[in-house]
Amino acid sequence: MNAPGKQGPTDITLLYEDDALLVLNKPAGLLSVPGRGADKQDCLSARVQAHFPDALVVHRLDMATSGILLMARGADAQRAINLAFAEGWVEKRYVAQVAGLLEADGIWRIIDLPIAVDWPRRPLRVIYADGKASQTRWRCVAQDAQRQSSRVELEPLTGRSHQLRVHMQALGHPILGDALYASAQVQAMAARLLLHAYALSLKHPHSGTPMHWECPADF
Repeated sequence: MNAPGKQGPTDITLLYEDDALLVLNKPAGLLSVPGRGADKQDCLSARVQAHFPDALVVHRLDMATSGILLMARGADAQRAINLAFAEGWVEKRYVAQVAGLLEADGIWRIIDLPIAVDWPRRPLRVIYADGKASQTRWRCVAQDAQRQSSRVELEPLTGRSHQLRVHMQALGHPILGDALYASAQVQAMAARLLLHAYALSLKHPHSGTPMHWECPADF
């Protein structure tokens, strides 16, 4: 189900609202939840809770990533949505612009590489044989020969931190603007991380009705 976006008093674009959940478009550069320190208290959850006091966190996006983020309204909805995420019942799709030219054949492929914390360089992650199993579906949908980059759609089948960024780096095609996993040259190709959560589907936590939202990337 799609609903027209509207701008709420929290300065966050609200894509959908009912008595069980909120669907929001998180801008790049904004934390999903508070971090450590007084300078990291401004975040999406705090802005939303100032307007919807019953809003509760159910998942996060990296600070540098933009796109669709859900919040539950009330503990019952939070439990139901948390279970849906834990059981893999939530489908998320991302779009990214990556370095290099990939064949734009639209065929879905899978990256199946385990990910672990890179302890000496926390919070970075690294491909590691004894890491947690991590799978990402991906396909290339367009090339930009002039820019020497490709547009890909990504579907994480697991939910590891930095998973999409690490997997695309491992594929040899890091995401443009990625300050953590791309070379200085690839970082300089964009003013921000070009990764956006553009679609999300799940069953409504109260009614069980299938729900679907989309929010196009601005890059």
